[in-house]
Amino acid sequence: MSKQSNGSNVDVVRACVESYLAQDRAAADRLIAEDFVFTSPQDDRIDRAAFFERCFPTADRLRSQEIIEAVPASGDGVFIAYEYELKSGGRYRNVELSTVRDGRLTETQVFFGGRVHGP
Repeated sequence: MSKQSNGSNVDVVRACVESYLAQDRAAADRLIAEDFVFTSPQDDRIDRAAFFERCFPTADRLRSQEIIEAVPASGDGVFIAYEYELKSGGRYRNVELSTVRDGRLTETQVFFGGRVHGP
């Protein structure tokens, strides 16, 4: 396990989400490790540079995003579930499993959820 407690790891993941939503690249640079790996249904283990090029700039498509749950997982892992609304319409939920070591994200795996119906 890393030097940080798993509760602190949750704080790191929350801060990283906040840096994405604010498009604060300087904060994200401090929070994301040089050997970071990102996986989603659209991205297969891309590196940090590809993440910043392809994924990080996408926050402008969001009307809102809210973390519903952020909980420690085994080892250095953190699960977050979040709901977001697109400017083009539609609300969706996703889950991510991130690994935090020494205060920095080293890996994130995104699992796409479905459209949220109702109010």
